[in-house]
Amino acid sequence: MPEPITLLIVDDHPVVRDGLRGMFAGEPGFTVLGEAADGAEAVTLAEALAPQVVLMDLRMPKLGGVDAIRALRARGIGAHVLVLTTYDADHDVLPAIEAGATGYLLKDTPRPELFRAVRAAARGESVLSPAVATVVLGRLRTPKTEDEPLSPRELEILELVAAGVNNREAAQRLFLSEATVKTHLQHVYAKLGVRDRAAAVAEGFRRGLLTPGGR
Repeated sequence: MPEPITLLIVDDHPVVRDGLRGMFAGEPGFTVLGEAADGAEAVTLAEALAPQVVLMDLRMPKLGGVDAIRALRARGIGAHVLVLTTYDADHDVLPAIEAGATGYLLKDTPRPELFRAVRAAARGESVLSPAVATVVLGRLRTPKTEDEPLSPRELEILELVAAGVNNREAAQRLFLSEATVKTHLQHVYAKLGVRDRAAAVAEGFRRGLLTPGGR
């Protein structure tokens, strides 16, 4: 009989940790070595207990899951990290995978699939829930735009946004339709890697595209 797969469970909710521990305790082939309530504790325990797989939540106090994964890799800890979370947005998924997570599952994953995923992770195989796989493939298929410079028109619109001008006023000043202004603004967001007007302005100042008082 093969040796059981050893696990470390990391989640800031005691009920979740208890549920996962009970689930794996009742399934042959698994041994839960310990539990951690945050990323910092996870790194300490992973170093001390040397589990094969770490079931890692993402949003936790003190140290989040992504930073914990980076810390594990920086310390040369060889545990395979399987993210188990409720968040499937690209800004959650991609940083975790880039940090070194072996797999990424959502907490509504059925029990048999979770067991299979942990076994696969222990073998070093990548495991993604269908929703997460869609996010990853979508990003791979989308041309990267964040390194592209703003066009003169896009920069003009960003300057108006920084001055507090709304889309309708910008359209009137530039003799454009409001829909065209919105389209340009979406391109600005994509190129700057931001999601809203305030973040675009902040990033514009950070990159030197905007200056106090205008150009």
